[in-house]
Amino acid sequence: MKSEIEFVEQIESYLLGEISPKDRIAFEQRRRDDAAFDQKVVAHKNFLQQLGEYGTRKKLESQMEVIHEQLDISALKKEILPQTPIIKVLWKKYRLNAAVAASVAILMVLATLFTTGYFTKNNATNSKYSALRREIINIKKSQHAIIKNIQGEFTQPADPGHFGGTGFALSENGYVVTNYHVINGADSVFIQDNKGSSYKMKIVYIDPAYDIAVLQVDDSSFKSFGALPYTFKKSASDLGEKVYTIGFPKDDIVYGEGYLSSRSGYAGDTVAYQVSIPVNPGNSGGPLLDNKGNVIGLISGKQTQADGAAFAIKSGNLLKSISAIPQDSLMQKLVLNKKNVLAGLSRRDQIKKMENYIFMVKVY
Repeated sequence: MKSEIEFVEQIESYLLGEISPKDRIAFEQRRRDDAAFDQKVVAHKNFLQQLGEYGTRKKLESQMEVIHEQLDISALKKEILPQTPIIKVLWKKYRLNAAVAASVAILMVLATLFTTGYFTKNNATNSKYSALRREIINIKKSQHAIIKNIQGEFTQPADPGHFGGTGFALSENGYVVTNYHVINGADSVFIQDNKGSSYKMKIVYIDPAYDIAVLQVDDSSFKSFGALPYTFKKSASDLGEKVYTIGFPKDDIVYGEGYLSSRSGYAGDTVAYQVSIPVNPGNSGGPLLDNKGNVIGLISGKQTQADGAAFAIKSGNLLKSISAIPQDSLMQKLVLNKKNVLAGLSRRDQIKKMENYIFMVKVY
């Protein structure tokens, strides 16, 4: 095993473009296959960026000191204070140096604030990344929603829940996927379909690294979702590809469409895609599909300072999480659908077939 120093040197060589094309391909493949390794690369990249910003700040400090040495403060006071006309003369004479000094000072302040994390620590609402779990404490519950209790009786939920998101079926026998951040800290989880019927769910697997949670219907009366109309894409999708999502940013199902705008997610995260789709709190966990009806990702968040910049966990990483589930933790075998019936259909018909397999996730 390579030492930590050799490991860091390898990352730096990659980031500085000093490795051979063959080694770069192998390095990037490891990033795609190993989420922990990829996070270390991203962390080291950020560290090098901070060092660069520190160097820039020190350079600005030196420049400002040189400028200050050129200014005779005592002479300026004597010339400025006695009479007003002198001020105009001196301003014309020294305004260039003063402007440079002021600019340097402003840049120094901004550099210090950025490197110390002031903008993110002082106000959480200034975060550039936002997960899309929505608070539903004050949202009025649907009058048509019903939940079956253990005795088989139909009852209304005691309250509308604390948080909400979106989930969609993985298999016809009751398995559903959503984001881990949607159900994190949950005492109980329910899903509600587009007809208002609800089912209690059991959390069978979580993968915080990929922000994925797999649930299963925990209701003896449940039979089946029926054969799924979509499949899960194993390969990467192309830049500029048209995509769409369906989710629950409100109590009614909402459709959104756009295109794949980047092969990496927030801050260069290779786990996710960036897509140009308007999304809101509640869209987390919704499927991202291509024109042929293949699931290519799982909506997870958005960039708050850029309109339409959303992020989706790649379907390849979703498949990795599913394959890592211990079989003894499953009540039934999880078998993904391999037949796609959405290809060739109009978008309207695709949505009609999809609606029965996408659910509002309610967390209590």
